[in-house]
Amino acid sequence: MVRVPPPVVVGVTSGQPDAVVLAASEFAAMFGAELICASVDPSRYTLEELPDGSTTSASFDPDSLEQPTTVFDEGLRAQIERVLAGRKVTWSTRALAGDPARALGQLAGTVRAVMIIVGSREPTIRHNLRTFFTGSVAVRLAHGQQRPVVIIPLNPVPFGTELPWEEP
Repeated sequence: MVRVPPPVVVGVTSGQPDAVVLAASEFAAMFGAELICASVDPSRYTLEELPDGSTTSASFDPDSLEQPTTVFDEGLRAQIERVLAGRKVTWSTRALAGDPARALGQLAGTVRAVMIIVGSREPTIRHNLRTFFTGSVAVRLAHGQQRPVVIIPLNPVPFGTELPWEEP
């Protein structure tokens, strides 16, 4: 009997630096595992979780005429395909909805992932405001998961340097 290694789940977002997917592909290749690229839309809520861990979701907007969907953003899929071109890793995508930390954790549990990979904070005012109100996805995952969470640094700063969100 051939044993299939558990997959690696990576949280992906539109416009995210390629470094996150590249690093996640390295982990997946080391484990001989599938890389599952999961995108979470926080403006939608889950109606149903499908057997592969993806979800059918609907908009929180009560005036929305959108039909429930499980569609993964085609632009993001094209970006991932470009980044992973020529790499020896099997990959797939999942469209999720709701709270990003909860959705990624739920997916990881469903597919029995070996780990979850996310990118670190971006040092921008917009991101800092969003983090202030919703919390860091990486921190929430690290404190709420029973599996390892790997955080890929996007803009590392030297020790002793004030972080952009800590400046007076």
